[in-house]
Amino acid sequence: MSARTRALRDFVEGDLPALIDLWVAAWSETLLDIDFDGRRTWLMTHLRALRASGVEIIVGLDEDQRPTGFAAIDAKSGYLDQLCVAPAESGSGLASALIDEAKRRSPIAVELDVNEVNLRALRFYEREGFSLVGRGLNPQSGLPTLKMRWRPME
Repeated sequence: MSARTRALRDFVEGDLPALIDLWVAAWSETLLDIDFDGRRTWLMTHLRALRASGVEIIVGLDEDQRPTGFAAIDAKSGYLDQLCVAPAESGSGLASALIDEAKRRSPIAVELDVNEVNLRALRFYEREGFSLVGRGLNPQSGLPTLKMRWRPME
């Protein structure tokens, strides 16, 4: 499967355990001093609340149709709440495919917040056409964040 033709589908409730596991694994690799494993309940509640509010969760699949990444995009506001890819998928193109799908579903703009110290993520978003538009604080961790936005070229 090429980077841009990864298998993607909409979230189903049965995906939740796998998405939580891969979220903990991926975020644990960022080396941020946060107990991500302790946030499992928060993430489960958060993803369900996002879905209830109309946010679309896109799931990336491996060759065996198992979830290996996901993105949560509010197509109305353009806010990308989550982008997560399993550590084993790093460099596979799955994150780019999920971003492409988020852009397709929110074609006017996509905005996100990223931890300021997560340089790998910052470089990724810049490569994907996002630019810095503001600063903030993560309400969960209190860490500084950067607000980034993508808009299609006119």
